[in-house]
Amino acid sequence: MIVYHLIAITFAYFIDIFVGDPPNWPHPVRWIGTMISFFEKRLNHGKNKRLKGVAMLLFVLLIVFSTVLILVVISYLIHPFVGIAVESIVIATTIAQKSLKEAALEVYEPLSRGDLPVARTKLSYIVGRDTETLDESEIARGAIETVAENTSDGVTAPLFWALIGGAPLAMVYRATNTCDSMVGYLNEKYKEFGWASAKWDDFMNWIPSRVTGIIMLLGIKPLGMEYRRVWTILFRDAKKHPSPNSGWGEAAVAALLGIQLGGINYYKGMVSNRARMGEAINPIRAEHIIFANRILDKTVFLFILFLWIGGMTLEFAFTWLQSSASF
Repeated sequence: MIVYHLIAITFAYFIDIFVGDPPNWPHPVRWIGTMISFFEKRLNHGKNKRLKGVAMLLFVLLIVFSTVLILVVISYLIHPFVGIAVESIVIATTIAQKSLKEAALEVYEPLSRGDLPVARTKLSYIVGRDTETLDESEIARGAIETVAENTSDGVTAPLFWALIGGAPLAMVYRATNTCDSMVGYLNEKYKEFGWASAKWDDFMNWIPSRVTGIIMLLGIKPLGMEYRRVWTILFRDAKKHPSPNSGWGEAAVAALLGIQLGGINYYKGMVSNRARMGEAINPIRAEHIIFANRILDKTVFLFILFLWIGGMTLEFAFTWLQSSASF
């Protein structure tokens, strides 16, 4: 089955690259979001909000896992080729490399022309911070941070779980991430109800985020910095991020581009001073958004290669153990 998962992962990669997420097509994440809203409206009140949040997460993940598992099992019973095709399509819906790149480019294009008002508006579609007064450097920083953080969340993490458990676990990851994005906040409304979603999202991202940050540095040449220095920055700065996982992508991209990410953001007028990541060797410019997209592309390609090497090693080990046990 590992080989089938690897083939499905590879096909899913190409489906996302060439097709992406057409806006008018049905998408599982929208259905998952509707289900989360259904449970949240009925459970997020009264006492025992944390326990209710645990129940909501379990309900959502169980429904998602069982639905996709039944679909995949039936497909493989029909024929392995049908199973691989169905898994490929399902896994493709859990990744968003094409959409992530396009969102960053929609910020880059007006920014490169000096059209700051349009660039600010485009950035506001993909970040939560206030964008109305940002200059070129801060607009570019927002887009770069989005690409850096979502390289793992949006692409490599679901692919990692697809190797472990095929399309069912890839969709469980996407459902977990959706739960966290909808209720995993520290405000008064969600800090108890969303606790389980936030913690489980941290768990599912722990390994993929670190592997992604390391692969970034292994496969990409730094701009204007010694190679040994970028490793120092990664392990020094990744832990500064408020999230236990998001800092790995941001610190790696900052080190590779020789720029400094983080700093002061405003959210509905309230200041948030994020820890600085990287070293300001180069001033942040619009062109760094293109470089960030290139890092995304190469990282995902190398990550899939890493999955093939790791997956085939596991397959060989399982085969050897089975043959040894038969003697």
